[in-house]
Amino acid sequence: MGWVIEPAARASLSVVGTDDRFPVRRVYCIGRNYAAHAIEMGHDPSREPPFFFQKNPDNLDPSGRFPYPPMSDDVHHEVELYLALGTGGAELSEEAASRAIFGTGIAIDMTRRDRQGEAKKAGRPWEVAKAFEGSAPAGPVHAAGAPPGAGRIALSVNGETRQEGDLAQMIWKPAETIAVLSRYFTLAPGDVILTGTPAGVGPVARGDRLQAEIAEHAPLDVEVV
Repeated sequence: MGWVIEPAARASLSVVGTDDRFPVRRVYCIGRNYAAHAIEMGHDPSREPPFFFQKNPDNLDPSGRFPYPPMSDDVHHEVELYLALGTGGAELSEEAASRAIFGTGIAIDMTRRDRQGEAKKAGRPWEVAKAFEGSAPAGPVHAAGAPPGAGRIALSVNGETRQEGDLAQMIWKPAETIAVLSRYFTLAPGDVILTGTPAGVGPVARGDRLQAEIAEHAPLDVEVV
């Protein structure tokens, strides 16, 4: 038995300090997981349970170049810590969820904010706003297991700091996020989870140079093209 068409290459990320690749199965994202960002988006973080959306595996782009997408005039940056799972399961306890983490890295959740605003008003899904080509510039996986519980998370545009916060400000911590997500989906090795962004999200333009920084990780440099 053979393929009727040639299958697309599987998305993957490099692993720091090795020649190995981390194969990506699915990409999940938690929304409004920093209180200040929830407030700037017009929501009350003290009353909102976690909610999730997805990007496509091949949206993770390690090239260092973000192609400005068509069908939008308002694309925003959102720097995030991602979790790379080495094991999975359903209905995980927080202890099991913590053990499932293979490593961490930096990603930028690029968002067509104009298209997202239209979808929100119409009660429609967010895929056109969140899951377009190249919409998640990403750095390599740091195979360190549990992520740092605190530390700076920031993003600058052309050398000017736009976003800055601390990982300790997450409303739902990494193990909690994984445990809650596993109630809705059966998680598996290769899943990547973006854990939310601090305040300061804003637009990018062609020619901009972004630098994303998270404690204990090498900076992620991205050019908007």
